[in-house]
Amino acid sequence: MKTKHLCLLGLLFFVTSYLLFSKVLPPIQEPIDFAHWFNLVGACLLLSFNNVFPKSKINSIASVVTFLGVIAHIGLCTIDFIMSSFGNDELAKEALSHQISITPFILYPFVIVGPSLLFVGLSIHALHFIRTKTISALMVIVASPVIGFSFFVLKNGVYMLLSCVVFVLGLGLLLYDLEREKK
Repeated sequence: MKTKHLCLLGLLFFVTSYLLFSKVLPPIQEPIDFAHWFNLVGACLLLSFNNVFPKSKINSIASVVTFLGVIAHIGLCTIDFIMSSFGNDELAKEALSHQISITPFILYPFVIVGPSLLFVGLSIHALHFIRTKTISALMVIVASPVIGFSFFVLKNGVYMLLSCVVFVLGLGLLLYDLEREKK
């Protein structure tokens, strides 16, 4: 399988996870937490973007940041898998949430800051194309913080999903343009 295909598969898995997170679809999370599985696999496959973008100093920084973001997504999904294993036991979920919230070396790298590094890293990759593929690059760069804003501040799943679709489309268009230039 080509790296381009891994990138596209990652985008598909990632946007599917956000479709499930947004609760636009009827709940299909039982007995498996599909949203976090799709997110986990999607994030890991998005690491393939480190290999398709041209090599430069910006790309090197973006690759490291993207890699750290994928690690953080793996940690966050693991926490969420553990949380979902409690089922309807709200006391156990609250106890785990409290423990995580008072443990800075888990809270910051895996819940608050770390997962956003995936978006930051891919946005830095897109920044490389700001002059040549302005619209696609801006789709990624602008949608990236909007995803977090819609989730953490607005707490609106539909806005989160729409911003993720714009983010994914921007990356997809950049990938398409790169493939077209190779021919």
